[in-house]
Formats: sequence, C-alpha cells, structure tokens
Amino acid sequence: MSYNRIDRISEEVRREVDRIIREDLNDPRITGTFSVTHADVTRDLRHAKIYVSVLEDDKREGMMAALKKAAGFIRHELGQNIIIRYSPELTFISDENIAYGVHIAKVLADAQKTEASHDEDSETP
Repeated sequence: MSYNRIDRISEEVRREVDRIIREDLNDPRITGTFSVTHADVTRDLRHAKIYVSVLEDDKREGMMAALKKAAGFIRHELGQNIIIRYSPELTFISDENIAYGVHIAKVLADAQKTEASHDEDSETP
C-alpha cells in the first residue's frame, strides 16, 4: 500500500467521523465548538487515532468521555458509510492545537495594544 492511499483514507475517515459526530450522535455532552482535526489510520486499516479539538476548556472532558463511549457506534456508522476492507477501531485523543493557537493570537493582540499605547505615550511631549 502506498502512503498516499493511507493519507487519502485517513482524510476520508476524518471527514466521515466529523459528520457522524455532528449529525448522528445525540449525546448532550457533545456541545460547544469542536473540530476533528486529524485522523491517523494504520497501514493495515485496523486502528485509527482521531484527534479532536474542543475550544472550551470546561466542555473538553465531557466531550472526550462521550466520544469514547460512542466509539462503537461511530465505528459501525463509519463501516456503513465508507467502503474499506476493515472498519478501524477508533481511539479519540484530545488535540489542544486550536486552543493554543487562539491563546497565541490573544497574546499577540495584547502585545500590539501595549506597544501601540507605549508609542502614543512616548510621542506626547
């Protein structure tokens, strides 16, 4: 198998898992702003790590618990919607890259405001 094929399968699994979570799951713990950022499918198609980013810190733990509990249902739906040799066993992993990016953007914006106010103060005689 080529790595390009695995990459294409991983991307298709990511898209389909995202759709299943948003449209087919009815768990009240799945709320807020979240994104399925990445899927790593093994070469033998038996296992997949699904990386999920949740923007709100207080909802992250409940969301991950709900996804781990619903992994069997998501796997079944994935097997029904994607035609591949095996329906991979899913492992959900919390991905904090988006939250970290938002934090960095906020720090940079604060630094720009501080610099702008410092420049205005130094220019006035």
